[in-house]
Amino acid sequence: MRRSIEELRTFYGEPAGALARRLLARRLEDAWGEATNSDVLGIGYATPWLDAFAGARRVVAAMPGGQGVEPWPSVGKNRSLLVDDRRLPFAAGSFDRVLLIHALEEAEDAQGLMNEAVRALSPAGRIILVAAARGGMWARAETTPFGHGRPFTRRQLERLVRAAGLEPTAWSQTLYVPPWGPLLPLADGFEQVGKRIMPGGAGVILLEATRQAYARIRPGGAVATVPVMPPALQPQPASRSSRDRPVHDLAGSGERP
Repeated sequence: MRRSIEELRTFYGEPAGALARRLLARRLEDAWGEATNSDVLGIGYATPWLDAFAGARRVVAAMPGGQGVEPWPSVGKNRSLLVDDRRLPFAAGSFDRVLLIHALEEAEDAQGLMNEAVRALSPAGRIILVAAARGGMWARAETTPFGHGRPFTRRQLERLVRAAGLEPTAWSQTLYVPPWGPLLPLADGFEQVGKRIMPGGAGVILLEATRQAYARIRPGGAVATVPVMPPALQPQPASRSSRDRPVHDLAGSGERP
């Protein structure tokens, strides 16, 4: 059962929630900036971050029926609505950016939700999944929304997006500080140290995925392959087994999974 909209709103009004909002916003800004001239869809409880996409043409907050919906300032074409997350009310290819936060962990059918999110994604679009990390302390704290439902590992998220027809392109982690009040002011220090000495201790995983290329019809009927622009989510290569590793990995990462 999903956390109610009242519980989520209350959490993000508390110190731990304000911290989570700030650290996640930093990662999303690194990835998408203001999403200039893009149509943006947030699925789950994404409204604490959607206002940052000031350059977007349209921003839609789609909130699952089991959670409830909250009013959200409608500026221009911005809207919030209640949805069935197994059948989103959007035409295929409607959005250039899709953000899932507090969406997958408590979904009855995470793969079905993922498939619907991908259906709504444009051919050259980008999607970011934000989920509680299985190895982190936030997934063990029931006082936070990250402590409910199913947490994920990075490889589980990769399998999820691949099963929906996308390819993982970049990933990041945050919320290394334990969700205990006295330690919250030390969060920035935990971020610096945690990714070096306890990478498995992050509270949240962010995974970005895209369609690697899509077809464009040239005059005369010839088909050209148009590459998707590279992501900007502090890219580290998504893990691959030797069985499914492509000929080339993300350039310049310096790491091999």
